[in-house]
Amino acid sequence: MKIVKHSGDIVEFNSDKLKKSLLKSGASAIAVDDILYAIKKQMYEGISTKQIYKMAFSLLKKTANSHAARYNLREAIRLLGPAGFFFEKYIARLFASEQYQTVTNISLQGKCVLHEIDVLVKKNEQISMIECKYHVGREAASDVKVPMYILSRFNDLKERQHAIFEKKDSISNCWIVTNNRFTTDAVDFAKCSGLNLLSWNYPEDNNLKTKNDTHYLYPVTCLTTLSIAEKDKLLILDVILVKEIINHSDCLEKIGLSPNRIKNVLKEATELCSYI
Repeated sequence: MKIVKHSGDIVEFNSDKLKKSLLKSGASAIAVDDILYAIKKQMYEGISTKQIYKMAFSLLKKTANSHAARYNLREAIRLLGPAGFFFEKYIARLFASEQYQTVTNISLQGKCVLHEIDVLVKKNEQISMIECKYHVGREAASDVKVPMYILSRFNDLKERQHAIFEKKDSISNCWIVTNNRFTTDAVDFAKCSGLNLLSWNYPEDNNLKTKNDTHYLYPVTCLTTLSIAEKDKLLILDVILVKEIINHSDCLEKIGLSPNRIKNVLKEATELCSYI
């Protein structure tokens, strides 16, 4: 059966690929087989992947809110927009989980011009600048112009010392992070130029998806027991990750949730982060 991707491309439906993504949600093999059966019964020639995703999400939610939340990860990261400010905070949290010191949203004077830097991190006496490329559209990709441009900024900044973590720090590494993907040319140029890339699916074994699952870095936008408005309120309170709710549940009172709803949110959060 032919299905239509987000990009408009028409491809053959791959049930094994869908099954794999459903299993990663944490649902049991029996539940996943039942969901696949239900989806196949409703499918038709030319159905969109978006519609298949909606069906899968709805059916997963019936097994457990946390399964649907985990399945919703990529969309949840996209909801850290629209400007990408909260995506930058999320990336800072990601590096902090790997024992980096972090600073966000800072301006530094280069040899030639002033630069606004999304995130700066330090580990083992090495300081890296991180530029975040947030995309609203799922099919958008960062092409070769992105690393070419950021390399020029990096070269301008590494020529000088800066007061970041200490009075005289030097930037020695550069990362480019996107919530979507990089084109092949962008990857090739970055490798050749010594730039580090991180995207939803790159590097293959250490990307945003795998890092998230390893360190339980699920953003609050994952949660199915909160409305979009309530998620936005948490982000404004600088509550970016689900596990931050578990450790500081009073933030749910601050956004006006009832005791019963707080109980439901915490249940989903603890299951999502495996705090059980």
